[in-house]
Amino acid sequence: MTDLIPRTFPPHPLVGVGGIVFRDVSGGTGREIEVLLIRRANPPRQGEWSLPGGLVQLGETVADATCREVLEETGVAARPLGVVDVVDLIDRDAAGGVIYHYTLVELVLAWERGEPAAASDAAEARWFPVAQIDTLGMWHETVRVIHRARLRWDIGNARSGHDE
Repeated sequence: MTDLIPRTFPPHPLVGVGGIVFRDVSGGTGREIEVLLIRRANPPRQGEWSLPGGLVQLGETVADATCREVLEETGVAARPLGVVDVVDLIDRDAAGGVIYHYTLVELVLAWERGEPAAASDAAEARWFPVAQIDTLGMWHETVRVIHRARLRWDIGNARSGHDE
C-alpha cells in the first residue's frame, strides 16, 4: 500500500498502534510472564527493541490493526484485551521541524498461537521475560507502557480467577 501521507515531515500526526503481547510460561501461576518484542528494521528508533505495531489503515479498527501488525511483523496471533495508553512519538530536526509525529494507541493482547519470526518491519522478533524489560535500553515510553500493561494483565487475571 502506498502511503498518501508522508511519514517524514507529515502535515498532521499519523495514527499508529503498538501491541503488548503477553504469555504465561509458568504453567498458569502467573509468576513468569513474557512479552513479545521486535528489533526495529526502520526509523524511527531503528535497531532498538520495541513493540510490534504500525499504522492504522482506513476503515480498520485499532484492535484489528494491532492484531494485523503483530501477525505481520512476528507471525504471532494474539487476542486484544484492551487499550493501555495513548502515547505521542514526536521527533524534531535541529531547526525544530517535526520529522515524525505518531499518535500511538497501545493495546495489551494475550498470545494465542505462533512463535516469533521476524517479518515486515522487524529485523528480529522474540519473547523476553517482563523482568528483563528495564535492561534492554528501550525508549522510556515503551518500558512504561509495558509495565502498565502488566499491571492490567495481573488485575484482569485476578478478577477472572485464572491466568491467560
